[in-house]
Amino acid sequence: MLTTAAEMRALQRATELEAPLDTLEQRLAELGAALAASDAAGIESAAGELHGALAAAVEHFARAAREGGVPMPLRQRLAVAGGQVAAQREALARATAALDRAIDVLLPNIGSGGYGAAGASTRTSHGGSLLA
Repeated sequence: MLTTAAEMRALQRATELEAPLDTLEQRLAELGAALAASDAAGIESAAGELHGALAAAVEHFARAAREGGVPMPLRQRLAVAGGQVAAQREALARATAALDRAIDVLLPNIGSGGYGAAGASTRTSHGGSLLA
C-alpha cells in the first residue's frame, strides 16, 4: 500500500511513462516487420511514426527525470528500445549500401555522362572527328 506522497508521485510518473513507451515499442515492431517484408511504403510510413513516437517518449522521459527520476524497469525498457532503433538504423544502412552496389553493377556509367551540378557537360572529349 502506498503511504507517502513521494510513492504516489512515483507511481503516477511510471503510469504516465507506460503509454509513450508502449507506443514506441509498437512502432519499432511495425518498422521491423516492414523491413523484414521489404515493404518500401511500409518502411517509410513506420519510420515516420517511429520518429514521432521516439520524440514523444524522449520528451516524457526527460520531464520525468527532471521531476524526480524514472523507475529502473522503465529505464531498461527505454534502453532496449534505443538498442533496437540503433540496430534498425544499421540494417537500413546495410540495405542502402547493398542497393548502391547493385545500382553500380547494373548501371556502371550512370555518373560519367550528362551534366554536372553547375550545368556544364561532364562528358570528356576523346579527340577525333565525327566526320568520316
